[in-house]
Amino acid sequence: MIKAIAIDDEPLALKIIEHHCSKIESISLEKTFTNQTEAIKYINKFPVDLLFLDIQMPQNSGIDFYKNLNKDLLVIFTTAYDTYAVEGFNVNAIDYIMKPIGFSRFEKAVEKAVQQYKYKTNTSQQDHLLIRADYKLNKIDFKDILYIEGLDDYIQIYLVNKPKIVARMSMKSVMEKLPEKYFLRIHRSYIVSIPCISAIQNKQIELENKIFPIGETYKNEVFTKLKIN
Repeated sequence: MIKAIAIDDEPLALKIIEHHCSKIESISLEKTFTNQTEAIKYINKFPVDLLFLDIQMPQNSGIDFYKNLNKDLLVIFTTAYDTYAVEGFNVNAIDYIMKPIGFSRFEKAVEKAVQQYKYKTNTSQQDHLLIRADYKLNKIDFKDILYIEGLDDYIQIYLVNKPKIVARMSMKSVMEKLPEKYFLRIHRSYIVSIPCISAIQNKQIELENKIFPIGETYKNEVFTKLKIN
């Protein structure tokens, strides 16, 4: 069962979410918050899989709040304004629900979250990555990924004989979705496909005739994983 919390500065909106959740067996709404600071304390202390998160709030916007989290949680944004839809999907939101929230629409959003949750918890059995970019959900086979480059709040996924995909996502978040057996983070800015590595020399990795530096922070892990003395 998915463990969820809801964050909204409107108590009535939280009551509606609470009521809808009570009718869906696959989700357990553990707690609701009107204050982001209290929500952060809870997230850091207890297991949470999914956030129902209002975008317009007195403190940070819901989008900024989500982007600053140091945990990879699923999120469904709720708002009374449709002007935030694009930005919401740019941060890999599961869905974006307009208020007032009807049960049918809510149920559909939760079903999407359930499917994504199943995907996340069974990564080792998956052969692909799901990434939201260019206003659509992209299915990327692991075998097609050469390397991933991090650029501020974005990543660039370089593929075999296909155009690269640019998505708003952290390196930490994408690494958590990749099987460790086939992918290795070698630098704060690079994740590489282990099967595609052609050579290793002088703290550098060669892949597809391109040279990548091995960051000092990642050196020990890289050498251990690749069994280099």
